[in-house]
Amino acid sequence: MANITLFSQIISKLDRLKFNKLVKVKQTDKHCKGYTSWTHLVSMLFCQFAKSQSVRDISNGLSSATGNLNHLGIERAPSKSTISYQNKHRNHELFKEYYFQLLESLGQHPKFKQVKFRIKSKIFLLDSTTISLCLSLFDWAKYKTAKGDVKMYTLFDFDGNLPAYVNITDGKTADNKRANDIPLLRGSVIVADRFYNDFPLLNVWDSKGVFFVIRHKENLQFETLKENDLPDNRHQHILKDEIICLKNESSKSKYPSKLRRVSVWDEENKQVIELITNQFNLSPNTIGELYKIRWQVEIFFRDIKQLLHIKSFIGTSENAVMIQIWTALITILILKALKAQSQFGWYLSNLVAFIRLNLFVKIDLQLWLDKPFQEHIEPPPKTIQGVLF
Repeated sequence: MANITLFSQIISKLDRLKFNKLVKVKQTDKHCKGYTSWTHLVSMLFCQFAKSQSVRDISNGLSSATGNLNHLGIERAPSKSTISYQNKHRNHELFKEYYFQLLESLGQHPKFKQVKFRIKSKIFLLDSTTISLCLSLFDWAKYKTAKGDVKMYTLFDFDGNLPAYVNITDGKTADNKRANDIPLLRGSVIVADRFYNDFPLLNVWDSKGVFFVIRHKENLQFETLKENDLPDNRHQHILKDEIICLKNESSKSKYPSKLRRVSVWDEENKQVIELITNQFNLSPNTIGELYKIRWQVEIFFRDIKQLLHIKSFIGTSENAVMIQIWTALITILILKALKAQSQFGWYLSNLVAFIRLNLFVKIDLQLWLDKPFQEHIEPPPKTIQGVLF
């Protein structure tokens, strides 16, 4: 049996040295009286793992771990007023930058790699999700007259199966406008839905050597320049593959280059999906499959909303909401790293539920991850006393 709790062993996987360097740069422990940035991080990770519904739950939950807090790197359980105060005042940028630093270490496990596409280009999936808020409580989250929203714009790394870029804003800004802020990797492929069918944006991507696969709008006006041959005996779901140029003068001035248009029959939803791309070398089937994997980012949004504490918030200030979202992203990164290093075929939902039930159980983490349903019996102590008879 292990001498420290499951939660302590999970926290020990975090790079505290990098965190301390960030704290020093951000000066988030300046004038701090006990409740350090590390204690704050541990408290909010406990909030996510235990799915605590209030600051009282966090304070009481950590208080119940008396004798085990030193293994977490904290001296004492924080009070609920201290958690509330620091959620409001400690800069959320600390947790944001720590997520991306952890992504460089925990997010590089070989099992994260997808092997479906044998193409050299890096694949990114672009989408956003909305978290609804009560405007009377979250008055900074502007959306409509009586409704507040927070939008999380995500550039999802298909190989790593984790967000490579996240931008969290209020709900008023259109998706295609926020897409102008995303970092671009030359030679990569960005896959997105029709909300990002914005020709000035696509022209910027094309000019910077970025490929895109976008579902185009139904009212697209175009002229066919060439119709490519389709394979006779395979990929019958590919209905059309053609080279086009935009017909509308306004659109053509925004995107003057040629485009490739691919029509794919979606058997599952009984509909035709029409795509435009600036990638002319891949097969039409690969173009269709690229759009199909866009669903992975929707699965990620579903997981983070259903499995973690992100649909309701323990603080009402903008900073408190941001801290809770970024610590949720850190938590999902930790969970996927644990899942990847396990020999047992965990579903993410089962892993979260089992950890939640065993947070303060003292058992070897790796042994538990590999064989969760096997009884782990501690071997009897070795004796050096000789036999009398």
